[in-house]
Amino acid sequence: MMSAHKSLLEGRRVLVTGGARGLGYAFARAIGQAGAQVVIADILAERVQQSAAELVAEGLNVYGVTVDLAQPASIDACVAQTVHLLGGLDGLVNNASITNSGGKTCEELHIDTWDQVMQVNVRGTWLMTKACLPALRNSGQGAIVNLASDTPLWGAPNLLAYVASKGAIIAMTRSLARELGVDNITVNAIAPGLVLVEATAYVPEARHRLYNDRRAIQRPQLPEDVSGAVLFALSDLARFITGQTLPVNGGFVMP
Repeated sequence: MMSAHKSLLEGRRVLVTGGARGLGYAFARAIGQAGAQVVIADILAERVQQSAAELVAEGLNVYGVTVDLAQPASIDACVAQTVHLLGGLDGLVNNASITNSGGKTCEELHIDTWDQVMQVNVRGTWLMTKACLPALRNSGQGAIVNLASDTPLWGAPNLLAYVASKGAIIAMTRSLARELGVDNITVNAIAPGLVLVEATAYVPEARHRLYNDRRAIQRPQLPEDVSGAVLFALSDLARFITGQTLPVNGGFVMP
């Protein structure tokens, strides 16, 4: 079924990191259905090509590219390939991240895990943004959407590295918005709650119940629940909105 926002992003060119599955895959589908050309970039080389092929089979204009956010050269190569495939770039969705610190207290958390999470989630987002800036400036209507999380908004316990990394994404969003406004580039963050995707399969049932019970809308959150906010932030409807963080979690957090 095609999106109700069929022409919202008509003619736009958008890069979605972490697009092989989960939230990124849902975003890529929605962005493609809204009329944009899309590159999905992911470290899962075979999966990203399979996912791109699935979306192409739906009639969408989607390409798959491999990227490792821990490797600066891989990021640069990904952006160069993206710009070549799309002929430019109008939007960047910094969705890719890792969550491998779950279930550990701050005392149990290993320094190597902390460093890995920060390397991918924070440094990777910065370097991907940096690499995309020349093409986004040339667009004249550039939009960056950073995927944060509602975990730093309520202080989720036993998830310190991830929570700290997503808090950094919120702070980076504000700083980048100040820097890039002169280039007519908007920078906003979307902060989902606990979404039912492969990457959250490890989350204990008790944490899922906590979210479901305390949401104003008491049901599990699906990837498609977040897509509308991403489309909005990429579109002309949000051209005078920048530096903002929008929680999308069914009312679990109301800052």
